[in-house]
Amino acid sequence: MENLIEVKNLEQKFYLTKGLLQSLRYEDGKLIKKEKTVHAVNDISFTIKKGEVFSLVGESGCGKSTTARTIIRLLEPSAGQILYKGDDIAHKKPKEMLKYRKNMQMIFQDPYASLNPRQRIKDIIMEPILFHNIVSDKSEAEKRCVEILEKVGLRPEQAGRYPHQFSGGQRQRIGIARALAVEPEFIIADEPVSALDVSIQAQILNLLMDLKDEYNFSYLFIAHDLSVVRHISDRLGVMYLGALVETGNKDKIFGNPVHPYTKMLFSAVPTVGEDPLTESFETNGEIPSPVNLPKGCLFHERCPFSKDICKKERPALKEIESEHSAACHLL
Repeated sequence: MENLIEVKNLEQKFYLTKGLLQSLRYEDGKLIKKEKTVHAVNDISFTIKKGEVFSLVGESGCGKSTTARTIIRLLEPSAGQILYKGDDIAHKKPKEMLKYRKNMQMIFQDPYASLNPRQRIKDIIMEPILFHNIVSDKSEAEKRCVEILEKVGLRPEQAGRYPHQFSGGQRQRIGIARALAVEPEFIIADEPVSALDVSIQAQILNLLMDLKDEYNFSYLFIAHDLSVVRHISDRLGVMYLGALVETGNKDKIFGNPVHPYTKMLFSAVPTVGEDPLTESFETNGEIPSPVNLPKGCLFHERCPFSKDICKKERPALKEIESEHSAACHLL
């Protein structure tokens, strides 16, 4: 399969000034530096193929959502390339990004916060349809809106309601409908089921997978729940302190996790009546601050197997087996 998205050496830094968090930017090829820099995403590279689901997992604050928002250009990247079908969109201006917006959509974690409370559902869905000229007139847009609502499991007569009149699961379906409205090729799903009841989670996940099979678009899926990731992913990347520490085929990573952080993450998953994902694994201390990143391997301060080289040199991702790479000096 051909690559739809290629992320190369992506970095996202923020600076703290007067209590405000703002993105670092380049001017004339030089980085504008501030005293306190938050290293949110640290030189990561990966690809997403057409029609596949690539998931990012890791602890809260590891940079998953920041990576997603940077890829779709809700945030300006500090460095690196974001290739969409070979075209670098990393530093394109807002007007230049308009032609890509139709093909790149996002489903947000909190559906209520991402929906305009003053708009009816049909207006929320019709607005991007008309803006991107998916259809020629408003009557056609209304017809398409009804079709999409039915596709995501909502009734046509609900189109005239406002977001507050729906349950959490229904609002997430509206968010999915809005993303589908412009026929995208690439969808970022940022923890789309984390705020929902377990029974509703299953419905939304099945809906997302059914729609992927029907429309053949690609997902970047952000999640904490490893059982969800294992169920829907083709490939995945494990993030720690803004860096990828392990990446590859889902079955190979779940069947043979090799990085100490991945083992720690998998060992923390509770199981009932089944074997754990990996043997119990204890780590030291707390997660370091992204303002003061450790030298060497980012995980060395918590790793029980740390050696001198781990404190001095940051390991690069290297192939462990076919379709499976990890960044660790011990491998």
